[in-house]
Amino acid sequence: MEGALVSTATGALKPVLAKLAALLGDKYTIFKGLHKEIKSLSTELMPIHAFLLNMSEEENPDAQDQAWMTEVRELSYDMEDIIDEFMVHVDDESATPDGFISKCKKSLANIKTKRRIAKAIEDFKSQINIVGERHARYRSEKTICRTSNTIIDHRALSIFEHASNLVGIEGPKNEVIKLLSDDDGCESKQQHPKVVSVVGFGGLGKTTLAYQVYQQLKGNFSCSVFVSVSRNPDMMRILRTILSEVTQRDYAVTEAGDEQQLIIKISNFLSKKRYFVVIDDIWNVEIWNIIKGAFSMNSRCSKIITTTRISDVARSCCSSFRGHLYNIRPLDTVHSRTLFHRRLFNPQEKCPSHLEEVSDQILKKCDGLPLAIIAISGLLANKLRTKDQWEHVKNSIGCALERNPTVEGMISILSLSYFDLPPHLKTCLLYLSIFPEDYVIRKNDLILRWIAEGFIHKEDSNTLYESGEMCFNELVNRNLLQLEKQNYNGCRVHDTVLDFIISMSKKNNFVTLVTSPCLTIEGQNKIRRLSLQVGSEEGNSIQRTMLSHARSLDVFWLHLQEIPSLVEFRHLRVLSFQGCRWLQSQHLANIGKLFQLRFLNLRKTGLNELQEEIGFLQNLQALNLEGSNMHRLPPHITRLGNLVHLFTDIRIQLPEGIAKMRSLETLKWVDLSNHSSNIVKELGQLKNLRELKLFMPNDDICDEHVKVIASCLVELGRHNLRRLYIVGYTEFPNSLLPDPWCPSPLKLEELDISDSPMVQVPSWMRSFVQLKRLGLILKDVSDEDLTTLGRLPSLLHLHLNIPRGEPGYEDRLLISGCHGFSCLRQFYLTGQQPIFTAGSMPRLELLRVEMDESKPEFLTNASLENLPCLTTVKCLLFNFQRGEVAQNGKTAMARAMSSHPNHPSLVYE
Repeated sequence: MEGALVSTATGALKPVLAKLAALLGDKYTIFKGLHKEIKSLSTELMPIHAFLLNMSEEENPDAQDQAWMTEVRELSYDMEDIIDEFMVHVDDESATPDGFISKCKKSLANIKTKRRIAKAIEDFKSQINIVGERHARYRSEKTICRTSNTIIDHRALSIFEHASNLVGIEGPKNEVIKLLSDDDGCESKQQHPKVVSVVGFGGLGKTTLAYQVYQQLKGNFSCSVFVSVSRNPDMMRILRTILSEVTQRDYAVTEAGDEQQLIIKISNFLSKKRYFVVIDDIWNVEIWNIIKGAFSMNSRCSKIITTTRISDVARSCCSSFRGHLYNIRPLDTVHSRTLFHRRLFNPQEKCPSHLEEVSDQILKKCDGLPLAIIAISGLLANKLRTKDQWEHVKNSIGCALERNPTVEGMISILSLSYFDLPPHLKTCLLYLSIFPEDYVIRKNDLILRWIAEGFIHKEDSNTLYESGEMCFNELVNRNLLQLEKQNYNGCRVHDTVLDFIISMSKKNNFVTLVTSPCLTIEGQNKIRRLSLQVGSEEGNSIQRTMLSHARSLDVFWLHLQEIPSLVEFRHLRVLSFQGCRWLQSQHLANIGKLFQLRFLNLRKTGLNELQEEIGFLQNLQALNLEGSNMHRLPPHITRLGNLVHLFTDIRIQLPEGIAKMRSLETLKWVDLSNHSSNIVKELGQLKNLRELKLFMPNDDICDEHVKVIASCLVELGRHNLRRLYIVGYTEFPNSLLPDPWCPSPLKLEELDISDSPMVQVPSWMRSFVQLKRLGLILKDVSDEDLTTLGRLPSLLHLHLNIPRGEPGYEDRLLISGCHGFSCLRQFYLTGQQPIFTAGSMPRLELLRVEMDESKPEFLTNASLENLPCLTTVKCLLFNFQRGEVAQNGKTAMARAMSSHPNHPSLVYE
């Protein structure tokens, strides 16, 4: 079933087709007499699935089509629920009966089951026909022959805004101009055009910024052009526009030539000219690869600006020429308030005092997004200036997206990003609507939810998790998910984007939200995914409603008196009580009856024990118990043969028999000092284990146990171990890790032992040819240590900690080209000042260091100019106090960044 995908486009039709095919197999022999009916139903559903998939690409489907699609999707969920129940029933009855009476009972049960499935298939076909006939009956000729109306591009309107009306544009405009202007006056050295690629999600003002720069600079060039590409570009029109603008001749209407001829004409014309070109709104690398061929590489001091929402496209634009990537930032608080007030009040007028608090709350929701501020201020302009009216708008911004013409422009711009996604990514994005506003979403948690819901399918040799990680990275790449700066495993959704996907979720009955204290759920649709996001200190109870069809239940309440019995949620795939400290064992009564449950999140709950009926959850794939009050797992947990990911707390003891859980790929955390040698040996038998996190609180363990631990790691390294993390508080005993580590764990990609000091880099580490991330704490770093690390062929991320105050401590670390580090992209250094010589770390993009108040020049003498690919510098302020010394240090750092050819971003932590 790994290829079976649930999606917002086709509902559960694909899994239904897969399960109908399974019913035709040898396992379900009791359905042999129904093969003809099952095949007929499958034949009926396959073209419907294809049609729904095609219709999902329509941005404005006809209302009748939309209604029909919704009915079919809803029906598909019901079909899968019923088929699942039959399959489970047959599986339960599959055991060979003992005795004549038992055989008779089983035979009668099979006859009943066969009749019920026959009746269900007949009902399904009948409902499909009824839905289809209703659709055909009300579909008028006008609907069939409908033509698309011309839609105004609201981004195009923004570039005509007069510069005096723009807010917060001067700073970014000057920054982009500075990036473009570097090296001007040295034309003999500048052989290629310079590119600045402006990147950020929809509504941040990329087009406006690019146009303002264009207006200011175009007079300095012999020819210039500003052209927008858009999501579905007409390449011939775009190339003709470029040729017409740069030559000042009308090529726009000619039909002569093809793309290649036009590119050659443009390139030939520009080859001896200084030109300035803005290519706005590029959506994919392939389009850029076509357009860039028109720009001569020999045009000295020419400039190109590109804008895009997609990070991969921006990087491609920069790599094609001499390029800089410019991440456009949201407006700060001052500029946000200025733009908001300018749209609502006269120049001499101030915001009334009774509206100040609510206006600040609205601005917080807009989070510096100019598009959102303009749209919401336009909405408020037609309201009375009363606190109640403004509060109502603030509380219903998400709903307002669906119906208010004032925010139509914002919807259209956000829709572009949504409809550019393939169906599976649309589904993954809409799922984010289950989380409350400003909620920090854990990457691992999100991916495992997607898998449990059936949104992810296996690709090539990747695991399901790795395929889900690719989806996550693509949403980040498209700037629809924002990574948390302080938590590399966390992300969040911009409030305005969240409002948009909530409106889309409601439209598709994808997620049902309960966000108000009344707890009443509107509409007649069956609940498919339920997110409870409201609570109070007094506690709330939930009213019973149509819960039996829910596939996920997420409770974000901090306080609750009562929840319905889990028996009512019999089709749940996902169940999460994360952060619900009120949760006790009685709330999980009957959990063993959730036969489809695949993801169970009990992280940071008050749960102190897990019922033995947990062993009945044979489909469970992920279980999270981190931060709970438990001290041991029940023996029945070892029955979970399909459990892939187990997250426990350091103090939780694993039961004996853990070796039976052969599907485990992730296990964290395990306190090595708190488990017997037998259990450690069993860990070594988990051949599919890919990620393991271990805890060693002290070195007070016997030598024999240490040998067992080392042997366990050798065994895991023979198989599939990819990521190993070991946390401890004392010096790392060499015997704890295999020494020598033989055979080498050739598949190991991440190793983090950065909490336990080592004397030197072990020689066996040279054989870790696949290692991409490494975290170490060393008492001192020798030239040999750097050479060993630098020659790791796949190393991309290195975190090196040299504690202060150790004997022989040297506060400087000299890194030269002879050390290697040819692939390293990120370097975190704690405790020493790096000095980079020419040729060192040639591909380093991110540098993170400590900055000590006593040495404010810490990085200014690091020779950062020898890092040609550096784009970001992060400073962890160490012993810093506010004052003149601190300010001088920051000023010196800013000066160092501005003198670097790439002008790296400077971030203080």
